[in-house]
Amino acid sequence: MDTGTHVVMGIAIGGLATLDPVVAGNPEMTQAVMIGALIGSQAPDFDTVLKLRNNATYIRNHRGVTHSIPAWFIWPTLITLFLYLLMPNLNLYHLWTWTFFAVFIHVFVDIFNAYGTKAFSPFYPKWLALGVINIFDPFIFIAHIVAITLWRIGLNPGWTFLTMFIVIAAYYFWRIHEQRKVYKTLKSIHPEATHIFTSPTFRWNLWHCVVRTKVKMYVAESRNGKINYFETYPFEPIPEDIVIDAAKKDANLSAFLSFSPAYRWAISIEEHGYSVKFIDLRYRSKGYYPFVAIVRLDENLQVLSSYTGWIYNTDTLKRKLRPLET
Repeated sequence: MDTGTHVVMGIAIGGLATLDPVVAGNPEMTQAVMIGALIGSQAPDFDTVLKLRNNATYIRNHRGVTHSIPAWFIWPTLITLFLYLLMPNLNLYHLWTWTFFAVFIHVFVDIFNAYGTKAFSPFYPKWLALGVINIFDPFIFIAHIVAITLWRIGLNPGWTFLTMFIVIAAYYFWRIHEQRKVYKTLKSIHPEATHIFTSPTFRWNLWHCVVRTKVKMYVAESRNGKINYFETYPFEPIPEDIVIDAAKKDANLSAFLSFSPAYRWAISIEEHGYSVKFIDLRYRSKGYYPFVAIVRLDENLQVLSSYTGWIYNTDTLKRKLRPLET
């Protein structure tokens, strides 16, 4: 989910914790648990700092180690110890438990969007991306704002947020049901499909879809239950090719391939030598595929420049590549 949603989720968990008599009966505990829940709801995304290094490092590692099973326990332990140093008269068990819950909820909800996370690493190191909930879901965010407002005007926070979480849980089940309907429709049309990817949008009735078979890939959308096709491509596994092999050694392309399960690739011969381009088919927007990886090589297959990330026009891509040229 986006940062704003994780913030309001932290507030909601802090309010829910008032149902715990140990928390509600001690103002210092109430304050500490709220702080712990707010920090815990953000902690797994502290790896965003990797953007300061480069996109390749960020894409390869974001929602990786910081969302893994060991991190579920490390984050609340560090946060609890930090708060204990500031307020030593706390019940560590209850503080740790509610902070752990905030961390766990953060990781859990991230599984449901198209980006996904390595939530069960190191035991299951693959990405889990269910493609059910958009990165920013207006219903979930607004539900939190309404519950927070009701708390502010005097309703009991514990019962208010418990009711809200029950409503949101029902919403998740409904979205899973809708996603399965889209999946089953595509599977009935393409029984030979080896992979079907769905990406939710802001609109409940609209899903981006990619269907992959052993010979073709279909880019489509499901709108009001009807499948509309945009492009059809031959499915071409990455070949054994000296140009692509050289490009794959680049950190940007390597990061892209570690993240994207549905892509197209192309090699072009240019004045400087070669350009290798990969596009992720899952994020089609207005007829354009903005998530790309580009590697430019000279005639000796040495990397001149590269980039991976979101690009919406050619001028932006040129600016991204130019500073890296040698």
